[in-house]
This record gives sequence, structure tokens and C-alpha cells, in this order.
Amino acid sequence: MRTWLVAALLAGVALRAAPAVAAEITGVWRTPTRGGEVEIYKCGESLCGRLVSSEALKADPNLADKNNSDAGLRGRKLMGLTILTGFSGGPKDWTGGSIYNAADGKTYSGSITLVSDHTLALKGCVVAPLCRTQTWTRVR
Repeated sequence: MRTWLVAALLAGVALRAAPAVAAEITGVWRTPTRGGEVEIYKCGESLCGRLVSSEALKADPNLADKNNSDAGLRGRKLMGLTILTGFSGGPKDWTGGSIYNAADGKTYSGSITLVSDHTLALKGCVVAPLCRTQTWTRVR
């Protein structure tokens, strides 16, 4: 009986000492600008993200990618456009990806850090150290 009690106590201590498992990064996240919402999903072994909503898309769901630096892509729709590609790693830190910014039509290198169940930090860089970080909040 005493051995069983010691084993149970040790198991309880081990469970409390175990690190918390990070929440799944996939889902819909709100950006801090223009009410943007991006769905982050697995694409193979990587993470990708597509634009699913914004203030402008609510007003005009057929809004085109008019600021794209490639004139041949300016007619594509923003709704559903993949703006995050090629992020690898996890479950907390994802690196090596690209971030397309439809506001200026440019693509930046980036990383994503899952800060908590409901917050992530998305960092985009022209060239390190010329970087900017945004905090995104989970919608669902």
C-alpha cells in the first residue's frame, strides 16, 4: 500500500512539472489592421494562411489584388488569397515562411510564434534587422 501511495504521489508531481502543450496554431486569426481575418491551415508539412475577411472585403467581396508588384496578378481576388506560405517548425515557433502584404503588394520573409492559446506574433522582415511584428488574436 505504501509503495502504491509513493508511486501515485510521484506521478502527480511529474504531471504538474510537465510543460503545458501549446494550442494548435491552425484556425482563424484577426490582424490588428483593417479588421483582417486570416485562416491558418496546414499545407503539407508547412503552415499557410489565406485571407478570409476584412473591412474592405465585407464592403466588396470581389476586391482585387490591385497593389501587387506583378502587374499580371493584379486581377486576382483578395478573398481566399494565400498570404502566408512555407512556414515550418512548430508547435510554438514557425520560421522560414513568406508573408504577402496586399496593402503594398510585396512579399516579406517571416516567422510566427504562438504566444498563447489566443495570441500569436507574426514577424515580417524586408531584410533583418528591418522587421516589424504584429500581434494577432484568435477568432476561432
